[in-house]
Amino acid sequence: MKKMIVMLMVLVFVGVGAAIAGDVVTYEASQGKVTFDHKGHQDKLKDCAKCHQGKPAKIDVTKDVAHKDLCKKCHQEMGGPTKCGDCHKK
Repeated sequence: MKKMIVMLMVLVFVGVGAAIAGDVVTYEASQGKVTFDHKGHQDKLKDCAKCHQGKPAKIDVTKDVAHKDLCKKCHQEMGGPTKCGDCHKK
């Protein structure tokens, strides 16, 4: 029971951190953690619409979003990192 409560608290804090668009958000992934520097992306792209549609809001980053729809596609277009180990750190 304690493990479930701790896990729930971790998920809540991760969700809150992403929702308020903190400077750095870390996502857990099977290939290693991915650290997303929100402010760094804002400073480089200068346009919230590159990632957010409509009013900027939390993006639910799933494997498909990261690998197919948004992150990797943009990294290929903008010259960002595209190899697994560039983003995933164990």
